[in-house]
Amino acid sequence: MVKKGKKGGLESINSRLALVMKSGKFTLGSKTSIKCLRSGKAKLIIICNNCPPIRKSEIEYYAMLSKTGVHHYTGNNVELGPACGKLPRVSVLAITDAGDSDIIKAQPGAEGATA
Repeated sequence: MVKKGKKGGLESINSRLALVMKSGKFTLGSKTSIKCLRSGKAKLIIICNNCPPIRKSEIEYYAMLSKTGVHHYTGNNVELGPACGKLPRVSVLAITDAGDSDIIKAQPGAEGATA
């Protein structure tokens, strides 16, 4: 049953990501995500599980400074790309406007949520 709940969580984040891609604003890639974090525009950062450790720690550091939530995606960068509806591999995704999705409120480490 643990596997079923984990898969349900993955499907939940994938469906929320699909809604963000349709109605919200986002940037793909580590360089543009860091630019969004430094300018304070990012609301949520999603990092895949096979992101290089140095890049991951740099992004987490900038997110901590800008008080932005970080979600560690359970899939790798090959799975995160199609979850975003994009063909190329994606290791880091910055959401600047969630649109109709409640992805920012649903994340435990995100702004506005009590953790």
